[in-house]
Amino acid sequence: MFISILIPVYNEEKSINKVLKKIDELKFFNDNPNLKKEIIVIDDSSTDGTKKILNENPKLFSKLITNDKNYGKGFCVKKGLEASKGDYVLIQDADEEYDPNDYIKFIECVQKFDADLVIGSRFIYDKYTRSHNFFNKIGNTIITLLFNIIYNTTFTDIYCCYIFFKKDLIDQKKLKSNGFEQHAEILCNLVKNGEKYFEVPVNYNGRTISE
Repeated sequence: MFISILIPVYNEEKSINKVLKKIDELKFFNDNPNLKKEIIVIDDSSTDGTKKILNENPKLFSKLITNDKNYGKGFCVKKGLEASKGDYVLIQDADEEYDPNDYIKFIECVQKFDADLVIGSRFIYDKYTRSHNFFNKIGNTIITLLFNIIYNTTFTDIYCCYIFFKKDLIDQKKLKSNGFEQHAEILCNLVKNGEKYFEVPVNYNGRTISE
């Protein structure tokens, strides 16, 4: 299994190095010769110290793509997909809200069931989840319900940003969204093009607006 880990980043000087080190230290990659990974960081024209930190730590990633201006997370994902070589893709936020130790849950689900898509859930969490903004959770619940009705699925948290999927189910050239909303566009395409979808609990340390 060859996994492309895409990390869109914008002004995350406090966390990007911590996230990359956590991925680098994952034992199940280092101990399993049948698991290969590449880490593609897409810097969306950061204006803080993010670029300097990335340039000082080239051993922590495979490729660095730097946008000439700030385009949005969705644009970064498209650039990452275009550059990726893996059979599977995992999208990792750069802000430490999600824990890379949860990767093993996605990988085992694919190994056992040949899943086309595995999505995390912050609502059926494993060990912990930080309390959310109530109205954000209500909005997410409504959007998830509508998605499940339209696509006849039973997900609990479609806007969990941890998704793991077969790369050949997505054509990045056909993706239209450049912002955060692209997450839903990708899920729609994966559910339409795939057959086996799974959900796994993930740990979540969400940031507040001020953070």
